[in-house]
Amino acid sequence: MLPSIMDIDVKGRRVLVRADLNVPVEDGVVTDATRIERFAVGMRTLLERGARLVILTHFGRPKPNELNPAYSVDKLRPALSQALGGAVRFSDVCVGDSAVILSRALKDGEVLLCENLRYNPGETANDPAFAAALAQLGDVYVNDAFSCAHRAHASTYALAGLMPAFAGPLLLEEMDALTAALEAPKQPAVAIVGGAKVSSKIAVLKNLVTKLDHVIIGGGMANTFLFADGAPMGKSLHEADQVDTVAEIRALAAKSGCQIHLPEDVVIATEFKAGAENRVVAATQCTEGSMILDAGPRALSNFQRVLSECRTILWNGPLGAFEIPPFDHATNQLARTAAALTRQGRATSVAGGGDTVAALNGAAVTQDFTYVSTAGGAFLEWLEGKTLPGIAALQGAAKAA
Repeated sequence: MLPSIMDIDVKGRRVLVRADLNVPVEDGVVTDATRIERFAVGMRTLLERGARLVILTHFGRPKPNELNPAYSVDKLRPALSQALGGAVRFSDVCVGDSAVILSRALKDGEVLLCENLRYNPGETANDPAFAAALAQLGDVYVNDAFSCAHRAHASTYALAGLMPAFAGPLLLEEMDALTAALEAPKQPAVAIVGGAKVSSKIAVLKNLVTKLDHVIIGGGMANTFLFADGAPMGKSLHEADQVDTVAEIRALAAKSGCQIHLPEDVVIATEFKAGAENRVVAATQCTEGSMILDAGPRALSNFQRVLSECRTILWNGPLGAFEIPPFDHATNQLARTAAALTRQGRATSVAGGGDTVAALNGAAVTQDFTYVSTAGGAFLEWLEGKTLPGIAALQGAAKAA
């Protein structure tokens, strides 16, 4: 159990929060404030209780020591101010005397946003001296950035060992949802795993087939499984060198009693473009010069049946080339099935990963899922069963306290 910042008295204390405000920006304006708004919900409660908030975040990938204004977090202030419901002060550095002075000048309920952590190479290097300088900005430390917890950086790892350390409300919310879906799911439980390459999700698949009752595989990953069974691929994306890996995953699934579900039929086309002429064939009948771009209607029906029998649905990755119609059909329809089951109270649904969130948004069902994680790499590493450095740091700080 991680220590929660909500359980302590924060009045009059500088609460140094590691957030993830790495949001889309165009022409200096935030175009999608979802991540900021979700972060702000818990922070408003802390401000109401008299916390003096000092916010740390990264933004993009600036070159170390190159203060490129394109990566300044100052442009995030309008969206952050709106989400928090009040003014946000700004420090043009994240460490040093001027930042410390600004943090000490805060009154109860006030907010200070510090400049991009990644302007300093000490951040990604997990430099103890940089972490010590950050520690001067607050009285207690809070990690509220699950999406960055897979990185052992100064602000997510070293800093937690230098001052009283707590988990933020958004991080705890994410951990609770993910733990419920994988570590203690309501049975039967199914994972939908899609995407381009088996090789990028070997550890994910090996972990999931040992913990869940069903795994549905889609996208280019399904093609590799079909290829391992001898199915012709034509021009389809697949990994011929992963046949042995497929055999390993299947062996683990058989040992654990997990059923792997592949498309029985597929949608093929000769061109990868929106509206391309296409047809449905058996999964074993992709023709020369064609490519598999989506799961077919029989496959979709089977996948929907599996979902209807399950009480926990975990989703990472689309079933096909969801970016271009009509090859988004199976992904959209299965997403709507999962959403309907959730609305009816028949299933708990948890999804995560960049393409997955985009697919759910495209199907207009994001709000119907029990929980949708905006974490990318951290979500994948959690699916692999790894202990994330940022979480381990909080656990270590709790034991040391």
